[in-house]
Amino acid sequence: MLLVAFLGGDPGVILDQSNGSSVSTSNQPYESTAQEEELAEFVSVVLADTEQAWTEVFEEEGMEYVEPTLVLYSGSVESACGTAGAAVGPFYCPGDYKLYIDLSFYNELHTQFQAPGDFAMAYVVAHEVGHHVQNLLGVMEEVQPLRNQLSEEEYNKVQVRLELQADYLSGVWANHAQGMGYLEEGDLEEALTAASAVGDDTIQQRARGYVVPESFTHGSSEQRQRWFKKGFKAGNLKEGDTFKATDL
Repeated sequence: MLLVAFLGGDPGVILDQSNGSSVSTSNQPYESTAQEEELAEFVSVVLADTEQAWTEVFEEEGMEYVEPTLVLYSGSVESACGTAGAAVGPFYCPGDYKLYIDLSFYNELHTQFQAPGDFAMAYVVAHEVGHHVQNLLGVMEEVQPLRNQLSEEEYNKVQVRLELQADYLSGVWANHAQGMGYLEEGDLEEALTAASAVGDDTIQQRARGYVVPESFTHGSSEQRQRWFKKGFKAGNLKEGDTFKATDL
């Protein structure tokens, strides 16, 4: 099952109670910290905002939006796509229609990726919701078989288009968030900083000191920012077909 990692009233939140960071013989449930509880509330609010936005967008297209489930976890988590740890980062599993957000990632955005701010994290959530939208539209179903049909390099190119489309869709959400009066001064800049920080070229340069474009799976910093901005400007699904785009 394809796992789409970012490195991807209570609106159906499941707080996974296993810390997963080590094998433990204790039967004591994991107790989340005050910061984790605050982050859980924030992410839940963002998810509710995305649901409002995508319900409207789908209605405009004559479709019904089915809400995803959000799983907040610490350490590692089981999904229909397998077990994932914090190193995977936030991800979406199309097999169970769930978004998985590691509660430590907010701090990683600030420290490791140098992308601070609440809206940077909101962009992360919106990007993973974008993968959910792709799943509902049948994009995931078309992409998954290609994994066994293409070379790694060619499949990487498909993955880049998939991820850039999710960035476009996160921009569509931001457009609706602005229309609902949710955006504050500096929010868009935080989202664009985050999009740049998780570009393949930026991550590879920071980790290796050099860049290998053939190994990109999510797109460059410039591409990720550009497709987010394109979605923000459009505010709809019509201009987000990255699979037909000649210029990424």
